[in-house]
Amino acid sequence: MNIWTNNLKAVVLTITLLALSGCAAVHTSIAKKDLDVQTKLSTSVFVDPVPPEKRKIYLEVRSAVMEFDRNAFRTALNNQISSSGNGYTFVDSPDDAQYTMSVFVRNLEKASPSAAENYLSSGFQGVTIGSAAAYAGGGGYREAAAGGIIGGLVSTAANAMVKDVTYLLVADIQIKERAKKGVIVRKDSKINTKISDDGASTQTSSEVSNQKEYRTRVVTTANKANLELEEAQPLMFDKTAYAMASFF
Repeated sequence: MNIWTNNLKAVVLTITLLALSGCAAVHTSIAKKDLDVQTKLSTSVFVDPVPPEKRKIYLEVRSAVMEFDRNAFRTALNNQISSSGNGYTFVDSPDDAQYTMSVFVRNLEKASPSAAENYLSSGFQGVTIGSAAAYAGGGGYREAAAGGIIGGLVSTAANAMVKDVTYLLVADIQIKERAKKGVIVRKDSKINTKISDDGASTQTSSEVSNQKEYRTRVVTTANKANLELEEAQPLMFDKTAYAMASFF
């Protein structure tokens, strides 16, 4: 009788563990079935309005990320600028442009929720499941151990099949605008350089030009269950480009 009782407890324990181990995967697959893309700016940029004949932008796009598709990003930005209704266009020479916009993409990669929190000041909370051993009250050690092993294997397999994936795009943007005639722009810079462990050097410089500068950072995240970069990238580019088009 004890053998049948122990076997029954082991079966019940195993079924319970199987159900619990799949909860996180099922929750993720349901809650994250749709692609969610969000874009935020570190600071807003407002360039000065100019006559229609001066609404010309020279664009530079650089990146340290091999997976970043520069041509696709340029196309997305060109589409957003052209469709903004404000009359701005891109030109091939900086000499013909009223504005020079330099874009440097620092990151385009998978990010953990903690990394996304650091960039966006908000986070993603996972699902926490209590210990399944609590459901095996009074069971034998061997049955609980066997059930725990089976549940662990199923949990590992379920989590491997369904993952909560977040991609992060971080772009630093600098816009230079030609100042109006008669306006002189003075720029003061201070650079601290470490010479050795015993000290550092400070350099200061001043320059005068006819260009005003604006700097900001655009951070875009894409989140979905089992998300791949090929799926995330187009909408991430479109939303990032839309935010950048709002500068003009």
